[in-house]
Amino acid sequence: MDGAAAAATGEAPVTTPVRGAVDSAASARAYARSVVHAEWDAAGREAREQDVIDLQLVVSELVTNAIRHGGGLAGFEAWATSDGVRIAVHDHSEVIPEAALDATAPLPVTHRGSGYGWPLIVRLAREVAVDRRPEGGKTISVLVPIRPAGSA
Repeated sequence: MDGAAAAATGEAPVTTPVRGAVDSAASARAYARSVVHAEWDAAGREAREQDVIDLQLVVSELVTNAIRHGGGLAGFEAWATSDGVRIAVHDHSEVIPEAALDATAPLPVTHRGSGYGWPLIVRLAREVAVDRRPEGGKTISVLVPIRPAGSA
């Protein structure tokens, strides 16, 4: 997240070191988990594991969609906020998925190789936004809530 984005949201990024470039869903999941641990472990508390699992599912879906449908992954960011972890996935396509912002879309009744990702993202994440990038492509950003361990 750059300074302008941080100023716009009022949230500073976590300074978790990147261990290699994020270039796959697996490396993005690992990085997102490291952001959670850097924030919560440093504060002497533990994140609710189910929320971390939800975060990793959202990260996987967003990064996989960027790779499969967005012309490739152009960038990935994750930073802690007071409410959870904010994710930004950049790709090379300006096409906005039809179901991206529809929280009421039903899950498909049968699996035909795709179709589960967006309904899951909009159910597990908050503040889903799709923005076109000035240099081309788009950024999909979401907030995944993270609660302390032991909370309902």
